[in-house]
Amino acid sequence: MTDTRPDIVPPRRKGRKTLILAAMAALVVAGAAGVYGIAGLQRNAGDPTCRPAVALAQQLKPLARGEVAAVTVAAKPLKLPDLAFEDGNGQPKKLSDFRGRTVLVNLWATWCVPCRKEMPALDNLQAKLGSPQFEVVAINIDTRDPAKPKKFLEDEKLTKLNFFSDASARVFQDLKNVGRALGMPTSVLVDGQGCEIATIAGPAEWDSADALALVNGALPK
Repeated sequence: MTDTRPDIVPPRRKGRKTLILAAMAALVVAGAAGVYGIAGLQRNAGDPTCRPAVALAQQLKPLARGEVAAVTVAAKPLKLPDLAFEDGNGQPKKLSDFRGRTVLVNLWATWCVPCRKEMPALDNLQAKLGSPQFEVVAINIDTRDPAKPKKFLEDEKLTKLNFFSDASARVFQDLKNVGRALGMPTSVLVDGQGCEIATIAGPAEWDSADALALVNGALPK
């Protein structure tokens, strides 16, 4: 007599197959987690070329006091965007043009009252510390009447600062995208590799003894 009952797969064989599939799935998930985990760590680590800037920033932390107490020193590596703007002759410039020099990038506008009040101190800072090693790069972001900011500097007799501008105000948006521009004025101290050393949101007495000590401390020795 022929047995017409359906074959019954032994439970042990079925369980073994399930375990093998589960193990394979676990390996795939673990591998993916490892890849994405490593990628995440690399993203969080920041640009390795900026690690010296963080080490320098931590050394400068005690100098962020008095007139520059609002300065926040870098806690993790951050290479700034290659900001694009123009010089006083309308020629294109980029932040990368200042590689090898420590710069204080400042964003200002004539409609910003704290900015106007801060400009004389920035001019004095340039007069005192400006050199092949350091420059104040004050970028005007007025979007109308390009002659107005130049006239302001002339009227105030601020002659030590080189004039830089970005009528599109894109530099503000670029810094905002990396969390370094929340309002006006904004200043970022940048090392010769384009890495953040310190940032301040708001004005500062940049020609004060406290500010001079901070900036001097950031210059290559």
